[in-house]
Amino acid sequence: MKQVFFTLVLIFFSLFSRAQERTLSQSGNNEAEPGTAQEDTLAPPPIDLYQIISINNDTTYIDTTLNIKKDYRFNYLRKDNFELLPFSNTGQTYTSLSHDPEFDKIMPQFVAQARHFGFMEAGDINYYRVPTPLTELYFKTVPEQGQQLDAFFTINTTDRFNFSVAYKGVRALGKYQHILTSTGIFRTTANYRTANNKYQVRAHFVTHDLMNEENGGLTEQALGQYLREEEEFEDRSLLDVRFENAQSTLDGKRFYLDHEYFLTNPALDSLSSLSVGHVFSFNYKKFQFSQSSAAQEVFGKSFESSSLRDETRLEEVYNEANVKFRNNILGKLKFHAGYNHYNYGYNSVYILEDQSITNRLVGSVISVGGEYQKNIGGFNLDAEASLNIAGDFSGNYLKATASYLLNEENQIEFGFKQSSRNPNYNFLLYQSDYINHNWQNNFSNINSQNLNVKIDSEKLFNATADFTQIQNHTYFGLTDAGVVKPFQYGDQVRYLKVKAEREFDFGKFGMYHTLMYQNVLNGADVLKLPDFVTRNSFYYQDHWFQRALYLQTGFTFKYFSEYEMNGYDPVLAEFFVQNQQELGGFPVVDFFFNGKVRQTRIFFKLEHLNALLTGNDNFSAPGYPYTDFLVRFGLVWNFFL
Repeated sequence: MKQVFFTLVLIFFSLFSRAQERTLSQSGNNEAEPGTAQEDTLAPPPIDLYQIISINNDTTYIDTTLNIKKDYRFNYLRKDNFELLPFSNTGQTYTSLSHDPEFDKIMPQFVAQARHFGFMEAGDINYYRVPTPLTELYFKTVPEQGQQLDAFFTINTTDRFNFSVAYKGVRALGKYQHILTSTGIFRTTANYRTANNKYQVRAHFVTHDLMNEENGGLTEQALGQYLREEEEFEDRSLLDVRFENAQSTLDGKRFYLDHEYFLTNPALDSLSSLSVGHVFSFNYKKFQFSQSSAAQEVFGKSFESSSLRDETRLEEVYNEANVKFRNNILGKLKFHAGYNHYNYGYNSVYILEDQSITNRLVGSVISVGGEYQKNIGGFNLDAEASLNIAGDFSGNYLKATASYLLNEENQIEFGFKQSSRNPNYNFLLYQSDYINHNWQNNFSNINSQNLNVKIDSEKLFNATADFTQIQNHTYFGLTDAGVVKPFQYGDQVRYLKVKAEREFDFGKFGMYHTLMYQNVLNGADVLKLPDFVTRNSFYYQDHWFQRALYLQTGFTFKYFSEYEMNGYDPVLAEFFVQNQQELGGFPVVDFFFNGKVRQTRIFFKLEHLNALLTGNDNFSAPGYPYTDFLVRFGLVWNFFL
C-alpha cells in the first residue's frame, strides 16, 4: 500500500508544472472577476462540467470557492463536525453530541462503531465525469509529529469512461502517551456508458487500515494533576495513562458494482424509460484489539495474562436485481429484490460452567423493496421502503418526504421515517480475552419512528425539527460492579431535536450562526445528550493584492452544555452510558486566517485559543482530556489540466 501511495504522489507532482500553466482562474465566488490574473489565453472548460455523482445519482460539481463552510469541513473527516466532539489526537474517535438513528438499515452493523467515523461506506464513495484531468491534494498538520494527506486524481479517457484513484494517509503521534494513530484508505472508482447510453456501469474498490494505540485514559493521579492545571504537566506526555501496551485496528475491504441496461432507447424516448439492473457488493471487515499484558485492574479478569488478542470478522455478500421505470405522468418507480449472505464471528466456542457462547452467526436474508418519486401539484414526493421476507434477521424500513417550493427563496419539507432491525452484531455476540467482555444475547428488534420538518429560507434561516421515538433501544452501560455490558431498554425513548443555522453577509464582514436544542423527553437515563450546542463565526472577507488573493479571517466560538457524557471502552471501541460524571459546559474559541489563490485554499488556525488565557481542564470523554491550544495549517489544492 505504501508503494501505491508514493506512486500516486509522484504522478500528482509530475503534473504540477502543467497544472500551473493551465488552471481555472477563479475568484472567491468561483467566477473570474475584473483584475484577476489569467496566464492562460485558452478558455478553460466551465467548472460545472467537472461533475461529482453520488451513489443515488445526485450530481454536483467541483467547488473551488472559499467560504466559512469550507473551514468547517477542513478536518480529518472532510465533513462538518458540528455535532461531534473530537478526541485530542487526529484520527481518534469522536463523542457524539446528538443521536441520529439510521433508518435505511435492515441488517445489523459491525462492531467497534466508535472507530467507524472515518470509515468510508458505499454511500460515501462518489463517481466523476470531467472534461480534463483533475487532481486534488489535501494536507493538514497534526497535533504532534506526523501529517495527514488526502490525494485524489480522476480522468475521463473518453467521454464515456471515467477512472479515479485516491489515497488518504494519516499518522499522528499525539501529545499524550500511547495515542499514536495511523490511517490508510485507498479507493478507486470507474464508471462507463455505451455510445447509445443503453448500458451503464460503475464500480469501486476501497481498502481501510485504521490503527489507534489505546491508553485507557488518564490514571486517577494524573486526572488530579490535569484538573489542578499543575505547571509541570503542561507537557502532556508526563501525565500517566492507565496502560501503554494496547492497540486496536479496524480493517476493511469492499468491492461494489452497479450496472444497468435500458430496454428502451434513452436517446429516442425522453418521456419514459425502462431498465433492469444488478448490484453486487462484497464487504469484509475485521476489528482487532491486542495487548501485550492484561490490564485486569481496568477490565477485570482475563483468560490470558499476556499476548491478548481479540479478533472479530464479518463477511457480507449482497446481490440485488432491480427494475426501474420512469414516466412523465407516473413518475419514477424502482422495485428490487436482494439476497444478503453474512458470516460474522470468531474461531472458537466459549464454554462456561453454566453457559456456552457460540462462535459464529452465519445465514442469509432475502429482501424486497421499492422507491417512488413524483411531482404532484407542486409537491415533490419521495418514498423508499425495504422488507426482509426470509432469513434469520427480520427487518424493514420506510422513508417518505414531501417538499414544496413556496418561491425561489423558500422551501418546506415534511418527512416520516420508521425502521425495525436487529441490534448490531456485538450486542448479539461478542468474545474477548477479558472474561467480562463475553456474551450472547437474544435481543428484540429496535423499532424507531421519526417525524421531521425542514425549512430552507434564504432570507430567514435553514432549520430542521425532528421528533424520534425508539422502542427496545440498545446501548452499552455499566453494571453495578462497573462492568461494561450491552443492555436493551424496556420503555420507550422519545427525543426532540431542533437545529437552525443562518449566514449574515454585511459586505466585507459576515457571521454564521448554528444552534441546536435537544430534549430527551423519555429515557434520559439511557440516552445522554447536551441540551444546547452552538457555533458562532464572525469574520472579515475581501480580495487583496489586486484580487490575486481572496481571504477570510475571524473567530469561531463553540459551546455545548454540561451533561453526563458517555464513556469510551477501548476493548469494544464503543461508547457506554455512565452517570457518575457531568462534563462539558466549556467554550472553545478558534481564530482562523484562510486564503485562496487561484484553485488553492490555504487554512491557518489557532485552535482552542482561549486555553491560553483560562487553561484547559476539559474532556472529550471521561478520562480523556480535550485538546489544548494548537497551531494548525494546511491546504486544499486543485489542478485542472
